[in-house]
Amino acid sequence: MTASPRFDAGRLLVVGLTLAALVATPAGPAFAQQQGVSIIRDTEIEEILHADGDPIFVAAGLDPKNVQIHIVADTELNAFSTAGQQLFLNTGLIMETKTPNQLIGVMAHETGHIAGGHMARSGEMGRQAIAPMLLSVGLGILAAVAGAPDAALGLVFSSTYFAEISVLSYSREQESRADQAAVTYLEKAGMSGQGLVDFFNNFRYEEVFSDDKKFPYFRDHPLSDERIETLASRVAQQPHVKATDSPEAVASHALMKAKLEGFLYGPGQTLNDYPESDISFPARYARAIAYYKETETATALKAIDALIAERPTDPYLWELRGQVLFEAGRPKEAEPAHRKSVELKPAAPLLLVNLGQTLLAENDPTRVDEAITDVRRSLQLEPDDALAWRLLSEAYDSKGQDGMARLAAAEQNFYLGQSRDARIFAMRARDLLKKDSPEWRRATDIALASKPSPEELKSLGRGT
Repeated sequence: MTASPRFDAGRLLVVGLTLAALVATPAGPAFAQQQGVSIIRDTEIEEILHADGDPIFVAAGLDPKNVQIHIVADTELNAFSTAGQQLFLNTGLIMETKTPNQLIGVMAHETGHIAGGHMARSGEMGRQAIAPMLLSVGLGILAAVAGAPDAALGLVFSSTYFAEISVLSYSREQESRADQAAVTYLEKAGMSGQGLVDFFNNFRYEEVFSDDKKFPYFRDHPLSDERIETLASRVAQQPHVKATDSPEAVASHALMKAKLEGFLYGPGQTLNDYPESDISFPARYARAIAYYKETETATALKAIDALIAERPTDPYLWELRGQVLFEAGRPKEAEPAHRKSVELKPAAPLLLVNLGQTLLAENDPTRVDEAITDVRRSLQLEPDDALAWRLLSEAYDSKGQDGMARLAAAEQNFYLGQSRDARIFAMRARDLLKKDSPEWRRATDIALASKPSPEELKSLGRGT
């Protein structure tokens, strides 16, 4: 595989938006975060990664629902773990893996660190990881934050574990333990450990480099010939050493890599790497995304419609169709596609937000209540989605429900870690909401949790 080119990480605005929204944002204010970690969200890719990793988590005695897999938008080869069962995979690492088994092997190794309770130590990636911008909406992300740089720069902590984030930098002893644990988990899951051996062998030369020239993964996970040989010897003794990836896993891996390239690299490179002569599904998927990024809307829609004709029950193809139309300024035409994606995948919060925002963009007062319902359903699944709360605030504001609009704005700022604004909106909401209603009590809770002043505390204590 040729070396992957860098994309402009300074223009990423992400944790918590769909991959489509990540690259579909029009030119405008960019909130640089070269010092931080940019996390992207894509329901389809997250599903593939969990399908790969969940058997490993179960083998390690972990509940897959409690293991959060985060996709880091960075072409550097890296993966890392943090406290709270958080697993981070760089897009660069995903793109470098040649088979699902190689990627699963890396995930199994990181699971060894998680299950082993290896404590975090500071390092370059640790410093980087404490500054992600955490946004969470599927459509029109840049428009949502344009003109509000303070809010965008405040998108640092969408949940408490990010506030405490610290990245594991390991000793050689811990690395060996994680290797051995990975082999145990893979064998228990009926998978081969050969992928991990092959992955390490591909980068055996890293051992001779100085730290500043190594890939970040091998700075934090020291590699050596002795370590690889020890791992290979153990793997060779396992009953499942010859196990191979299923055709379904191979197909999903190829699709994931094609989708990542389509969105994260320039259209020119995508069309070069996936030429018209390649008629595979992943190649046609990648080209459809490239046309979309080139704003060749008609060509993109034709390509997407051809894919949908083959897979009419694929919610992510419908999502992409809706995304293309929405970004082309055609929300009424985008609505049926987003509605179909939700119909096919009703428990996917990002798809629900897509539909809700599309309905609001139609500027039809009769659609607002439905939009509110969709966004609220998404928040039941992901209550810390700050920009979904912002969308809800705007919806209530359009209906003249000022108390509910300010409560939603308080929720948004609360999940952004912006205590002052959360408190201000919560106090305003209390003045407008019915006293002792559930909404009034929630506003009170937010105000109490957001560093109220002595005077505000007295007001809260009096219930006024």
